[in-house]
Amino acid sequence: MTTPRDILFTALDAAPGRTVDRGELSLGLAGAELIDLIAARAVELDGDHIVPADERVPDDALLQAAASALVREEPYETVEDWLWRRGRDLAAAYLTALEAEGLLTRQRSRWTPFRAEGEPELLDSPARSGATDRMTAREPVLTALAAAVGVHDEAAADSADLPDGVEAVVAAVGEAELELAAARQRRDVEQAAFDNIWRAV
Repeated sequence: MTTPRDILFTALDAAPGRTVDRGELSLGLAGAELIDLIAARAVELDGDHIVPADERVPDDALLQAAASALVREEPYETVEDWLWRRGRDLAAAYLTALEAEGLLTRQRSRWTPFRAEGEPELLDSPARSGATDRMTAREPVLTALAAAVGVHDEAAADSADLPDGVEAVVAAVGEAELELAAARQRRDVEQAAFDNIWRAV
């Protein structure tokens, strides 16, 4: 399995019965893809820029799609830009892939049985067990990423335990999550102010 799939399993298992925030999860998945591409030496980091390297991409369709989406000409893309660009709707893509592979199902409400999409519910599988084992063992990369995304209560791994380049990616994911939260807070404040204006009319 891959780190993006493992972070998705971890997120869904950490949030039984509630909807996992797709935006936060998508940013984490984009970071996890980049971490796996670094591990496969398909890319390397030059400061905060992503430089494509060898073409050795893991045998996973979504990671191959990520590799194909890399900016291959200078000036190369920054990690932050990658997270926002690649992360757009990425959680939905992974959920669709896992559903197609029979690794999750959709829990449809009895009140809306004809809705196309219900809450994702993981099925028991070796892939799910592998992600659980990796998290239980506090594997540094998954633990750090899960903490950055906020899908698990485990403390982040010590940065000294992380492979080269991974610390920078995890930090960028954490910063992007804070930026997303701040943008949502501003939107909520603006919406509340707008609603108050209309109530006063």
